[in-house]
Amino acid sequence: MSAENKSQHEQSQTEAEHTNEQQHTSASEAELISEEQPQVDTTQGDEPQEDETHEGTAEDEVQALMAELHQAHQELAAFKEQYLRARAEVENIRRRAEEEVAKARKFAVEGFADSLIPVRDSLEAALQQEDQTVEILFEGVQTTLKQLDNAFERHQLREVAPAVGDAFDPHLHQAISNVPSEHKKGTIAQVLQKGYTLSERVLRPAMVMVSAGNTEEK
Repeated sequence: MSAENKSQHEQSQTEAEHTNEQQHTSASEAELISEEQPQVDTTQGDEPQEDETHEGTAEDEVQALMAELHQAHQELAAFKEQYLRARAEVENIRRRAEEEVAKARKFAVEGFADSLIPVRDSLEAALQQEDQTVEILFEGVQTTLKQLDNAFERHQLREVAPAVGDAFDPHLHQAISNVPSEHKKGTIAQVLQKGYTLSERVLRPAMVMVSAGNTEEK
């Protein structure tokens, strides 16, 4: 090999080595740049979808709560209306009851008074007759008394007229005194005045004298 060829060969070898070094340096720089660049998270694309799903679920829950609240308001309004109607009905019933009680108190004796009017008419008619005999007057009194008895019976106004010898009843009789008598002790010896009951309620007890027994036998 001549000196010129040898020089060319060495030059070619040097250029090849320089080229290899440049390629190696470029590869190293590329690897370094690749390592320095931040890695891209492939999951970042999914996060917005999850957020959108969460936002959609929360919105559905809010709408459901608003619907329940609206329904609750409607039910409350219905209950309030029912309460007001019931209260008004109770007030009407109370007012009608008060009116009925007032009428009952005012006209309680209306029927009884109506029954007594014929009795008064009979008494007035008897007084207007002239030159009437005792027999006619007695007959008229009996008729009038019968009318009065019918009025009493119609309104459950009954006599309390115990007989002599009946047992003394403190619920129906009023003892004026105890007297010696041939009747058994504690029985009625004499009736001084009749009593009356109205629907089993005592209006006036019968006034009686109670037997103390035969004190002379002692």
